[in-house]
Amino acid sequence: MPWNFSFGTREEDGIWLNRSDKAGILMTCLVWILVIYSGVTVTLLAENNSLPIIIATSYCTICALALAAHAKTIFTDPGSVSLDAVPVEEHFFKTKHPMCSICLAFKPPKSHHCRICNRCISGMDHHCPWMNNCIGKSNLKHFILFLVYTWIGSTFSLIVFGVNYFLCSDEECTFPLGLVNLVRLMTIICIGALVFTSSMIMNVIFGIMTGIGTIDRLQKQMKNTLLDSDDEPVSLVDIFGIGPLHTWPFPIDPLFHDFDKVMGYSTTHRLLREKAFWNNSSGHLSAGSTNFCHV
Repeated sequence: MPWNFSFGTREEDGIWLNRSDKAGILMTCLVWILVIYSGVTVTLLAENNSLPIIIATSYCTICALALAAHAKTIFTDPGSVSLDAVPVEEHFFKTKHPMCSICLAFKPPKSHHCRICNRCISGMDHHCPWMNNCIGKSNLKHFILFLVYTWIGSTFSLIVFGVNYFLCSDEECTFPLGLVNLVRLMTIICIGALVFTSSMIMNVIFGIMTGIGTIDRLQKQMKNTLLDSDDEPVSLVDIFGIGPLHTWPFPIDPLFHDFDKVMGYSTTHRLLREKAFWNNSSGHLSAGSTNFCHV
């Protein structure tokens, strides 16, 4: 399918963006406002010599990484299932395959239909309004990085403010009166962010260790079958990709060794390309063998 310069969640849209959830758009904007507000507050403290430059620089770097991960989570296709999706080879010859009653297409294992994005999402964990996007196989890495960066930034700032509040004994380390209210508001924001990200990080860790996403876990709890689950833990390579380890902490799209296996489905276009590739490879090998025999 040709690439189009359009924003949306349809299969023909070139740039993934959920435009239907107005509340989600407002919540994502609020995240950026709060993070930028925190960075500006720390910068003002450094300009007034109330904080060392190295501390302000470190904090603003963490904020920049958090916003980058947040943007990648928003604009990355979380793993939408193509309408021409087919089962992967190991499940291709099963007699029955689940179908989505809304998309009218193949529904891979552990995928769910999101009524907000109006697409089936492979490995869907949940739809996050703070990201205005689903969290699935393709953007789980960016979501985790955002949580980690936000947790680190919140903890870092609370430690700095706590040290200043309890250990400051002279006027040189006292925050200016004009910035005290900014610091108080930022402290409240950081406490809320720390509590929220801590709970979400524990939720993500549980999902990785058990191989059960949030939606699947809630469904199993309703049916009292959670303890009977035989799901395997999720490999970190299936989240952060096969790239070098130094690329894992940065919001770079992961490269998977077997994309179809991770996503749980393939497409007719990819299968035809693979068939043509292997036919060409076989032809070259046959020609090389023939030339070798003639020599």
